[in-house]
Amino acid sequence: MSATTPTDADTVIATTRDWLEKAVIGLNLCPFAKAVHTKGQVRYVVSAAVEPEALLQELQRELQHLAEVDPEQTDTTLLIHPQVLHDFLDFNDFLASADALLAEMGLEGELQVASFHPQFQFAGTEPDDISNYTNRSPYPTLHLLREASLDRAVEAFPDAESIYERNIETLERLGHEGWDALFPPPHR
Repeated sequence: MSATTPTDADTVIATTRDWLEKAVIGLNLCPFAKAVHTKGQVRYVVSAAVEPEALLQELQRELQHLAEVDPEQTDTTLLIHPQVLHDFLDFNDFLASADALLAEMGLEGELQVASFHPQFQFAGTEPDDISNYTNRSPYPTLHLLREASLDRAVEAFPDAESIYERNIETLERLGHEGWDALFPPPHR
C-alpha cells in the first residue's frame, strides 16, 4: 500500500492504525480485531532493522514480551518493519525463520506469527488480484498472536472457518476502485 518507506515511527504507526481501522476492522476482514483495538490491547512496534537477522532478534524480544505480559494489557503485537524485507518472496521465506524461532523458544501452541505485506500474494493468484488485499498492509508486518485469544475468538464466532472466503467476497465486491477510495493511490 505504501510507495514510500518512512522511518518516522509515529508516521508508520499512524498509517498502520489507519489501515487496521479502515480495512481490517472497517471491512470486517478480522472479526476479532475490533475488540482488542477498542480496548487498546494492540502493541505497535516499529523496527529499525535493515537486515533480516536484526529483525529476527527483535522478533525474539517481542515474542518474549508477549509471552510474559498480561493479555489484558497487550493481547497482540504488530511488529512493523518498513526498512527490511520489501520483496514479498524474501518476506515469505523469512516466515520459516519466524516459525523456527517460535519452536526454539518453546512458544509453539502459545503464540503464532501471521503475516501482512504490501505485495502479499496468495499462491495461484495474479499480483493484482483483489483477493491478495486481504493480507496487504502499508508496510511489511509480523502479527504476533496469542493462541488462547484466537481459540476464544473462534469459539465466539460462528463459522470462523468461512472468514477467508467471506473476506475474498468482500474485496471482490469492493474491487480496486473501492480499495482506492479507502487508500488513494499511490498507496496501492
